Amino acid sequence: MNTVKIKAKRERLGLTQKEFADALGLGKNGDRTLRRWENGESFPSKLELKAILEFPEEPRFPSPENPKFTMIDLFAGIGGIRLAFQKQGGLSVFASEWDKFAVKTYKMNFGEEPFGDITQIPAHQIPEHNILLGGFPCQPFSQAGLKKGFDDTRGTLFFDIARILKERKPQAFLLENVKQLKGHDKGKTLETILRVLREDLNYTVDYKVLRAADFGVPQNRERIYIVGFYNPLGGELIPFKFPDPTYEPTRVGDILEDEVDEKYTISDRLYQGHLRRKEKHKKKGNGFGFSLFNEESPYTNTISARYYKDGSEILIDQGPNKNPRKLTPKECARLQGFPKKFVIPVSDTQAYRQFGNSVSVPVVEAIAKNMVDAIEKSVGFMYASDLMSIN
Repeated sequence: MNTVKIKAKRERLGLTQKEFADALGLGKNGDRTLRRWENGESFPSKLELKAILEFPEEPRFPSPENPKFTMIDLFAGIGGIRLAFQKQGGLSVFASEWDKFAVKTYKMNFGEEPFGDITQIPAHQIPEHNILLGGFPCQPFSQAGLKKGFDDTRGTLFFDIARILKERKPQAFLLENVKQLKGHDKGKTLETILRVLREDLNYTVDYKVLRAADFGVPQNRERIYIVGFYNPLGGELIPFKFPDPTYEPTRVGDILEDEVDEKYTISDRLYQGHLRRKEKHKKKGNGFGFSLFNEESPYTNTISARYYKDGSEILIDQGPNKNPRKLTPKECARLQGFPKKFVIPVSDTQAYRQFGNSVSVPVVEAIAKNMVDAIEKSVGFMYASDLMSIN
């Protein structure tokens, strides 16, 4: 009977055996264990069965019942930016994400499946909204600097943000990108983006590079955040300021799990390769190579989407008699400031990619709070259609 319940539970969740085993934290070869349970070849303990049957089927982060404002979530990934704005009372009315594995994680946590490739969705099909959110990839612009404005951005993913802003005219937006955007193409890329937002689209715009470690997150992650307010809806009157760093003490040990599966300890072969490369770089006089951290380290390097390959940017020291280990997906989630109840229903490889591509949630929460407070204290939330009805 329990075998039927286990399989039925997994199928209701829409997960493969591998994905459900990973979500349950069954460890190495967990999918084989789950398969045997479903086939009645072996049986879970009472605690294991309880964990399976009580695994939540309802979304962990449902939309607020009494929202203050509406928002759309572009290049949504696994919803890190949405989490931050939803906490401030935001209701998501549209989301877009093309990666099928990120979509699975997003749906499991929010109960909604994002639309696909934003480049294929006409702007007029996107609902009206107060705030546009987007962590878009950094791309070079053809002929950037020729001052063609909006047309300079065609062929890039920023263009899709710009065309939606042009069509829907939301009251505000938050865009997130890598710190290197500031110097990309000798500064021309950011210059073009700001010119389009300010001159072509009529937004009051500010930007700043913020570091996760300055906001209580033990990661040396720097990102550029671009915030804008639509001038015809009081943009110039909105007293927004970027949040001040909290400078809370951070410690890597605070995000580490007490017990970790041996599969996260790197092999002798991989470790020896790391050591050889580090020594090679050292002889050349540079600091490249793997990075080792322990519980008392104040923060780690920035986790990237390539972490799944060899874990070289963040390895955890396990003492002199044991090879270091990679972070677990749960530790990656904590390193990005995701809530403990956030579900990871994908393989370790996909989880590493997802958290490496995501945002430091507490940093975005601080920005979201300041944006929402500034709008509420000045002009209040409005839509472009309100302006048209007045005129």
